[in-house]
Amino acid sequence: MITETRLPVALRGYDRTQVDALLERITATLRHGRWGVTADDVRRTRFDVVLRGYDQRAVDELLQEAIRELQSTGPIGYRPRRPQVHPGWLIGWIQNAKFPSSGMRAGYDVRDVDAFLDRVVAGLRGYATPMTARDIRECAFRTVRIGHGYDEAEVDRFLLQLAAALERH
Repeated sequence: MITETRLPVALRGYDRTQVDALLERITATLRHGRWGVTADDVRRTRFDVVLRGYDQRAVDELLQEAIRELQSTGPIGYRPRRPQVHPGWLIGWIQNAKFPSSGMRAGYDVRDVDAFLDRVVAGLRGYATPMTARDIRECAFRTVRIGHGYDEAEVDRFLLQLAAALERH
């Protein structure tokens, strides 16, 4: 817990009384769920620099940890969102994807996988109905036993990453 951390004292550092008061408020917020302190409140806080105060770097690192905790336990509206993915970047990533051959094992039909990814790109460009993350997760491809096929595990891994990226789009 945040207040159980012993902070080092430096010749010139943050005022210990001010730091301790903020840490107590953070702890009360985290323990009791009362939203007395937000991550933004912690970011805006400034301390006086005094003789024999807490080491500034140690306090700053501890407060960064407190901000992460406050954000992860905050109400849904206050939780940080994952950054959005730009469609242009996503299209380039899909078009540059290379899958290894399945070799002598069964693999996904190359034409099916390529056509599916082309539909995803068309949706991102606005030429077709956009694919959702659910569409990506539920897609299925024919399997080829003889001939050229894509390694199933690699395609599945790529599709999971693509679905996650589409959720952030």
